[in-house]
Amino acid sequence: MSEFSPDGVKVSRPRRVDDLIDSRLMARLERLDMVSRKIFSGRVQGERRSRRRGMSVEFADFRPYVAGDDLRFVDWNIYGRLDRLFMKIFLEEEDLSLMVAIDTSASMDWGSPNKFEYARRLAMALGYIGLVNHNRVSLCAFGETGGLQRLSDMRGRRRTREMGSWLLGLEPGGAGTFDEAMKTLAHSRSGRGVMIVLSDFMFKEGYERGLRAVAGRGFDVFAAQLLSPEELDPGAGGLHGDVRLVDVEDEHETEITVSQKLLKTYKNALNQHCGTLRDYCIRRDITHMLVDSSTDLDVLLMEYFRRRGLLR
Repeated sequence: MSEFSPDGVKVSRPRRVDDLIDSRLMARLERLDMVSRKIFSGRVQGERRSRRRGMSVEFADFRPYVAGDDLRFVDWNIYGRLDRLFMKIFLEEEDLSLMVAIDTSASMDWGSPNKFEYARRLAMALGYIGLVNHNRVSLCAFGETGGLQRLSDMRGRRRTREMGSWLLGLEPGGAGTFDEAMKTLAHSRSGRGVMIVLSDFMFKEGYERGLRAVAGRGFDVFAAQLLSPEELDPGAGGLHGDVRLVDVEDEHETEITVSQKLLKTYKNALNQHCGTLRDYCIRRDITHMLVDSSTDLDVLLMEYFRRRGLLR
């Protein structure tokens, strides 16, 4: 199904889950896994190996016996040789949760390739990686007039179709509600894990309070800033002369004359905005990555995200 985005660009909207992620990409994604830079304690024992010592199947070390220890984990071979009791210590397997937050505000429905459609495909791919590795996967969408939408606590590849259908049901539109959405997620989070925010971070009220709400609250936060080629270099698209710009979120209008000087000023302002966001993320221990929506999804996942330590 095709329709036009607010910038007049024809957009091919996916209608089936297979339009979001094809079998070839799924096969490649099954070799990947999500990585957290931090050690998290999950609600259940999962398939996430941590450095926290506990009871599992993989041996880690010994420690001396102390009164009250479970005698089932005494190493009797060592006792026979040394006449001293030592306990076996194992690496504990931990559960990792994955939260993908998708910006569905009107500014995302822009560019060629369209940022909103790129975000949906990327969310589907990341969610699939989480599902096939038996992580707890949750998705949320913010920016629509209906407020925050959520699909929570999925596990296992059998939930792939459900996740895809939920993503297909999202519609772009409305003004961003980033601050409120992040505060809600921070207060209602279940367990700890990785949080990936897919957004252009073009919020008039700013992004600082929203990111501050989730930073250090049990999430290992990854901010993927999605921008279209036209936003990164509007001059390459042939933009010139007198134009009227209309804000797709609040319908504010302004008239400008596009010149080389103005394009240079725009690029400087964009670089400053992106740099300020990057520096803010660094100070908050958030991983920031600028993503061009024309980047092939395979390359983004297999190369760039692995290089930044999100996937392995």
